[in-house]
Amino acid sequence: MTKVALLGAGGKMGVRLSTNLQGSRFDVDHVEVSETGRERLKNAVGVNCVERDIALGQADVVVMAVPDRLIGSIAHDIIDKIRPGTAIIVLDAAAPYAGKMPTRADVTYFVTHPCHPPIINDETTPTAKADFFGGVHAKQHIVCALMQGPEEHYALCEEVAREIYKPVMRAHRCTVENIAILEPALSETVGITLCLAMKDAVDEAVRRGVPQQAATDFMLGHINIGLSIAFGIFPEGRFSDGALLAIEQAKPQIFREGWLDRVFNKDAVMQSVKDICEA
Repeated sequence: MTKVALLGAGGKMGVRLSTNLQGSRFDVDHVEVSETGRERLKNAVGVNCVERDIALGQADVVVMAVPDRLIGSIAHDIIDKIRPGTAIIVLDAAAPYAGKMPTRADVTYFVTHPCHPPIINDETTPTAKADFFGGVHAKQHIVCALMQGPEEHYALCEEVAREIYKPVMRAHRCTVENIAILEPALSETVGITLCLAMKDAVDEAVRRGVPQQAATDFMLGHINIGLSIAFGIFPEGRFSDGALLAIEQAKPQIFREGWLDRVFNKDAVMQSVKDICEA
C-alpha cells in the first residue's frame, strides 16, 4: 500500500482529512505534535499517532495539513527526514507561490485546494445541503498543481486529493500561480469581501426599517438568481431593464476604476500570499 504521512492530523482540517482517508487504499501514519490534537483525533477518528520522524522516513506521500504561516518553517524542518522520490502535498498555494518551500530537486511538490460545494448544486439530502464546507456529504470540485516532480506523481497526488476532499466532482489541473490567483485574489480578496459587503448592505436596509428576515430572504434569493444569470447557468434568464440601469449606475459608485488590475496583477497576488505566510 502507498504510505501517507499526514502532518497536523489532529487539527480541524487534519481530522477532516483523517476521516476521509479511513477505508482508502492508503496506509496512513497520523502525525500530531499537540496532546490536545492527539486526543481530538483519537476521539473523532479512533486512531493513534505516529512519531513524526518515523512517519516521514517511510512515507511515499506527505500531506501538510498545517496553517499557512507554518508551512514554510515546517517544510524546512522536515525536508532532510524525507526519502528521495517522496511527494509532498500542500493544501494551499500561498507558501509554495511565495517561495517558502525548501529547495530539493529529488522530491515532488504538489498543491491542491477545495473549491467547496457550489452554491448552485443538485444536492437533495438535508445533510448534503448543510455541508457548506464540503468534504463530508456535499460534492465539490478541487484544483491541483504539480509544482515540481515527475509527471506520474500527478495522478498519485490527485488520487490522494480526491480522497481527502471527497466526494469530488471535477479535479482541475492548474499551475501554482493559477491557484494563488484563485485564492486569495479571486475567492477572498474579491469573493468573500463582496459577501461581507452584501451582509453590510442587508444590515443597512434593516437599519432603515426593513424587517431583518425579509431583507435576508430577499438578498439570498436575488443572489441565487443573479449568479445563475451572470454565470450562464440559467441561460434563458435575463436581467431586467431596470436591473441593468441600476447596475450601470451603481458600478462607478461601488468600484474604483482599475480595481481588477489592482487585485489581480502579479505583484498584488505575490504580496497577498506573502502577507498570509507571515501573518
